[in-house]
Order: sequence, then C-alpha cells, then structure tokens
Amino acid sequence: MSEGSVEEGRNVEENAALPRWIFTLFIAGFVLVLVGVAVVVAASLLNGGSASGAVVIFIGPFPIVFGAGPGATWLVLIGIILTALSIILFVVMRRKMTEKLG
Repeated sequence: MSEGSVEEGRNVEENAALPRWIFTLFIAGFVLVLVGVAVVVAASLLNGGSASGAVVIFIGPFPIVFGAGPGATWLVLIGIILTALSIILFVVMRRKMTEKLG
C-alpha cells in the first residue's frame, strides 16, 4: 500500500466528521424542545387544563400539519413557517457541503 493512499484515507475521514458546532446546535435544539414541552405543560396546568397544540409530521417530502385548541391557527402557521425555514436551511447547507467536498 502506497503512502499516498493512506493520506487520502485520512482526508476522507476528516471530511466525513461533522463539525463540533453542528453537534452543539443539535443538543441545543433538543434542550429547547424539552423546555418548550415543560412550559406548555405548566401553562396548561395553571390555566385549568385548556391548551392549544399543533404538530408537523413529515412523510417523505410532504409535511402534514394539524392542530387543536383555541390558538391552533397561529400554531399551525408558525409550524408551516418553521418547516419552510428548515427545508431552506437544509438545501443551503447541502449545497455548501457538496461545493466543499466536490
């Protein structure tokens, strides 16, 4: 085995590893979701049990959005906006990664 192939193997491994900030961003998002759930549960208990909720489910590339409660319309709209922003962010980051690797 030549020394050049060992160097190429190291470069592939370095390019395949995710940057540390992506992992930190993932953990921060997970913590924010948990805090959000705790806030909604606390608000529901303090307001006598009435709460609104909305859900965005992806089946392939198609989002399914639904909600329940008095504030569901706003929650569904916010869910749709966040879904569109996440798709745009995914496309932009994918293009940057393919430009960097390719």
